[in-house]
Amino acid sequence: MRVDGSEPAREGAPRSLDTLPKAHLHLHFTGSMRHETLLELAERDGIALPDSLVSEWPPQLSAADEKGWFRFQRLYDVARSVLRTEDDVRRLVLEAAEDDVRDGGRWLEIQVDPSGYAARFGGITRFTDLVLDAARDATERTGLDMAVIIAANRTRHPLDARTLARLAAQYAGRGVVGFGLSNDERRGSTSDFAGAFAIAERAGLLLAPHGGELRGPDHVRLCLDDLHADRLGHGVRASEDPALLDRIVQSGVALEVCPTSNVALGVYTDLTSVPLPTLLEAGATVALGADDPLLFGSRLAGQYATMRAAHDLSDETLAELARMSVRASRAPSDVRDKTLADIDLWLE
Repeated sequence: MRVDGSEPAREGAPRSLDTLPKAHLHLHFTGSMRHETLLELAERDGIALPDSLVSEWPPQLSAADEKGWFRFQRLYDVARSVLRTEDDVRRLVLEAAEDDVRDGGRWLEIQVDPSGYAARFGGITRFTDLVLDAARDATERTGLDMAVIIAANRTRHPLDARTLARLAAQYAGRGVVGFGLSNDERRGSTSDFAGAFAIAERAGLLLAPHGGELRGPDHVRLCLDDLHADRLGHGVRASEDPALLDRIVQSGVALEVCPTSNVALGVYTDLTSVPLPTLLEAGATVALGADDPLLFGSRLAGQYATMRAAHDLSDETLAELARMSVRASRAPSDVRDKTLADIDLWLE
């Protein structure tokens, strides 16, 4: 037994993924909610939840067509509706931090669209202030360092995205580290959001649009060419185009791969079909993320566990995945250095 009371890994035995230090770069705000919290808040305010969020949880999902995505989005909107008070928001952020700590998280970039909460919480600026304050409090209480990525909704007008980009720029260096674009990739025109991303780019923010999950390599190119993506939310389907994948590798664009949601939404038939080995063999930077644990039923360590089982990954490969998540993050240098050192210790 070690001096800290923990048991050393037996020779040949896989190490615990809960203790592997890692960064979490793809987690949506409402989607981070604990299932039990959803049920409790809904009961408190008499909100009727669909069976798929109660007795049939986690729900059976598909995004093979727009109707399937609409059902997925409806569940997300219902979950958002249970957040009624500032204490609810603070609870969600704290519990997300606690869950990541339990999964070995050292840094979390949580993604939120303030316009989805503005009407209830006094506007996008006031809501952003609330989330940032909740994140600071969660860091003090859990030790997990956190930051926020403000994301626009591609189903809304591009001018709304510019408003959010200016909001993100206003908070650059004060808890907001990036700007994103979420929702169904098949909706709207990606190029129309270039103006918003230019605003965020001038402010020095990380640019992290969703792309390359529901649409293929051509959409990834749009995100690179028109939005100047530094990271891609998902991006997994770049594996279908070797030339594009080489471009991603050479430019250092990181891919936020979320295996459980890829399968749940019907992008791949099963976890063994998620092309993580193809991405790694090409030299891509990959950061595993949980996306929406509330709807997909699996949190951060679960993504590592499923990929370990599906692709027979070694502990050395899993440690390198964790390192890549840290390197692709906007964590301060002291957090990065300490986490990378602790990943090495996990392997010893």
